[in-house]
Amino acid sequence: MSNFFELPEPLPAEETFEPLVDSAAVLIERIISCGQTTPPGQWYDQERDEWILLVQGEAAIAYDDGTEIRLGAGDSLLIPARQRHRVTFTSSAPPCLWLAVHGPLTHRENVPKK
Repeated sequence: MSNFFELPEPLPAEETFEPLVDSAAVLIERIISCGQTTPPGQWYDQERDEWILLVQGEAAIAYDDGTEIRLGAGDSLLIPARQRHRVTFTSSAPPCLWLAVHGPLTHRENVPKK
């Protein structure tokens, strides 16, 4: 990928996860969603915090407590580690382009002291 907005032709039938940076501490990835959602009954339950930025499209994320968050282009969300969540909606036109950062993002003790 030479440009974040460059999309494959044809668009993928399945959600696509493209690592941009992958280290022991941090994963930064581009995700392409074209109407896909998390399958019924499945939940993401990740070991690391996840910060997501919806760069393009519209989407919805649901938590296991019943809360649902609607996202539009430019919206971001921090999902703490072990917060069970699922994707309940993604637009197909335009397709969703996500920037996702996984790592120790909410733990203050990991921030260098000045």
